[in-house]
Amino acid sequence: AATRQDMTYWLQELQQKRWEYCNNLDAAKRDSRTSPTPSDFSKGLVAKDNPDLNILSQNASAERARNILAVETSPTDLVGEQAASQPAPVQPSAINFSLKQWSTEIKNSMSSLRKGNNENRKSIFYTTEEWELLDPTPKDLEDSMALEEKRKHLGEGSKGLTSSAFPFDFGRIPHKTRRPLKDMIGSSKNRNSSDSSPTEWYSGNGNKLVSELQLKYQSQQEELEKLKKDLLSQKELVRLLQQTVRSSQYDKYFASRLCEGVPKDKLELLHQKDDQILGLNNQLEKLNLEKDSLQQEVKNLKCKVGELNERLGMLMETIQAKDEVIMKLSRQLSECEDSTSSQSGAVNSSIASCTNKELQELDRLKDNLQGYKTQNKFLNKEILELSALRRNAEAREREWQAKYTSLEAKLCQIESKYLILLQEMKTPVCSEEQSPAREVITQLLEDALKAETSEQPEQAFFKPHLVSEYDIYGFQTVPEDDDEEKLVAKSRALDLRSLSLSENREISTGVKWENYLASTMNREMMRCVELKNLIRSGIPHEHRSKMWKWCVNLHVKKFKDSTVPGYFQTLLQNALEKQNPASKQIELDLLRTLPNNKHYSSPTSEGIQKLRNVLLAFSWRNPDIGYCQGLNRLVAIALLYLEQEDAFWCLVTIVEVFMPRDYYTKTLLGSQVDQRVFKDLMSEKLPRLHAHFEQYKVDYTLITFNWFLVVFVDSVVSDILFKIWDSFLYEGPKVIFRFALALFKYKEEEILKLQDSMSIFKYLRYFTRTILDARKLTGIAFGDLNPFPLRQIRNRRTYHLEKVRLELTELEAIREDFLRERDTCVEKRDLISDDEEDS
Repeated sequence: AATRQDMTYWLQELQQKRWEYCNNLDAAKRDSRTSPTPSDFSKGLVAKDNPDLNILSQNASAERARNILAVETSPTDLVGEQAASQPAPVQPSAINFSLKQWSTEIKNSMSSLRKGNNENRKSIFYTTEEWELLDPTPKDLEDSMALEEKRKHLGEGSKGLTSSAFPFDFGRIPHKTRRPLKDMIGSSKNRNSSDSSPTEWYSGNGNKLVSELQLKYQSQQEELEKLKKDLLSQKELVRLLQQTVRSSQYDKYFASRLCEGVPKDKLELLHQKDDQILGLNNQLEKLNLEKDSLQQEVKNLKCKVGELNERLGMLMETIQAKDEVIMKLSRQLSECEDSTSSQSGAVNSSIASCTNKELQELDRLKDNLQGYKTQNKFLNKEILELSALRRNAEAREREWQAKYTSLEAKLCQIESKYLILLQEMKTPVCSEEQSPAREVITQLLEDALKAETSEQPEQAFFKPHLVSEYDIYGFQTVPEDDDEEKLVAKSRALDLRSLSLSENREISTGVKWENYLASTMNREMMRCVELKNLIRSGIPHEHRSKMWKWCVNLHVKKFKDSTVPGYFQTLLQNALEKQNPASKQIELDLLRTLPNNKHYSSPTSEGIQKLRNVLLAFSWRNPDIGYCQGLNRLVAIALLYLEQEDAFWCLVTIVEVFMPRDYYTKTLLGSQVDQRVFKDLMSEKLPRLHAHFEQYKVDYTLITFNWFLVVFVDSVVSDILFKIWDSFLYEGPKVIFRFALALFKYKEEEILKLQDSMSIFKYLRYFTRTILDARKLTGIAFGDLNPFPLRQIRNRRTYHLEKVRLELTELEAIREDFLRERDTCVEKRDLISDDEEDS
């Protein structure tokens, strides 16, 4: 480029072309897809993994940022190849170019409109604190003009101040803005100057202010007297009316008694005399009232005159003191002016030279600052664009990888069919006929089988990845470290896939769910046998979010109705502002919750923050429990299909509705009771297996305790886990007992073959991961174990609860006796338990 302006313009055009090209690629990819219906996708963390929803979104925020960061320039000369052929002029330094030149360039660019996405861009630069416009806006220009006019007027008005001999701004005040003298003396700012002396000011303005005070006081006094007179007149009117009423009553009485024997003319004369008497009485009362009011007014006026005389004396003394101060300061000012006039000449020359140097340095620094701003802005824009393009390229790469995997799977299927076809067409080995077709088929079969060996690495044979890294729930299917575990996990995943492919029942189940949801579209879902059977068969992946939310709301409706709107957000805000003892333990357990699930595998995973919020809010709602190890896994599973607030209510459902009291407290009292209930059920439903465990003294509750506490999380494969949770959220805790018994019954024969306690216990630790047939397990749980009344479980819980409480009381007494004995005995003082060490 010939100039720096042309260079900036050329770089910006390159950026724009690159941006448009990449956006066109993304737009074409978006247009080639069809978005799914809103009711068919999950709302939890697993919704992120739905391939139908992985659509590239337009970079609206990036586009807005690019508009702000744009450097609008217009070329002054040739750019590109034509400019490259021209001799380059001498360039200034990379940073120090003129502020005026950039201002002109920005003005030119602001006046020109360009095509494309750059029409609304403004010339704005980044700074460390704020963004500033290079050119002032019209409003700023108007403000600056108004300020300049004010300065001019102030300059004209201050000419008298410079010629005055007094530093105080005592001036004449217009009539409308006069204030009391006390306020005038108390303030020393915003006063107009005058050329008059202090004596003239006192003689001219002092008397006027005093007279003004007197006039103002008199007017207020007159208004007060007027109001008093109005009040008296109103009272007089009331009194006259009362007298008129009395006279009319008197006339009525007099007329009724005497009108029969008295002539009319005498009666009229009496009326006239009565009226005259009443009028004279009224006039006398009025005169007395006027006399009293005049006397009171005279007294008030005498008091006020005395107060005004005292005030006038104080003002005279104050003015005299001020005059003395003014004269003293005037003399000091004149002396200072005489002493400084001789030194001002030498100082002015040195100040002028220093000021010129500082102005030059300031201009240079301004140029440097402007250059840094422009360079910073351009680099920020480049970083933004490259980041957006990198993200788009990664998204396209992931899509291509998915397509590649799909094509690879198809290739595997074709190769399998090809091998089967060749094997079928090959004639038996015992046949003596050697036809050309047989030789060709034999050769093709040998070549196909050699593709799996490493003898021909040059041939491009692709082997499909039969096992994906994560399942649809985000759980890792194959471990990364142990090779033996990898083989076991791959075989387990292949078995699961073969089961899902071999069962056509999944399709029929999906159709049943679609029909049921369609029938409930215009009405609310309610508990019924049909819905229970559908849930027991398993909720489809695309409908699980909706059904889980409905089940949770079904159980916590009474809790929700009693809370205010925004209850969850209020709890979360309180938990974040006021830390409680559970916060530390929650932070320690976040990454240990589901490390084999990609939604919780790292601190930056999306599920970690949601998990933290739900656990903190629940600890604030239920301080008796606060946080117990196991709650984190329950919330993590719920968050895979529910949003934060719904997962919070799901935890409330499990802890406060489903499970008995003290299930997740420090003593785990309810959990211990359930293990004893489970032992009773084992002896009833599986007597052979229970006797086998008793024979070899195997305490299987050490394994099942965690099943009940976290509802089989990390104990069974993910497909079975979520089918258990489907029934659990609908029917309640009885489902846990059903599936726990079903797991033992599923592997009953294998366990009975084991003949020593060590091998039995070792087998119990991992046998649930080998159970893959969810259909068979569900049939055992809800079919073979019937009848299974909930009343029986409740009665056994009540029975064992008293026994466990009694045992805990005895243990606490033994512990207290031991501590007391240890404190008194010297030999046992060194014995300290682990709990006491932690505390």
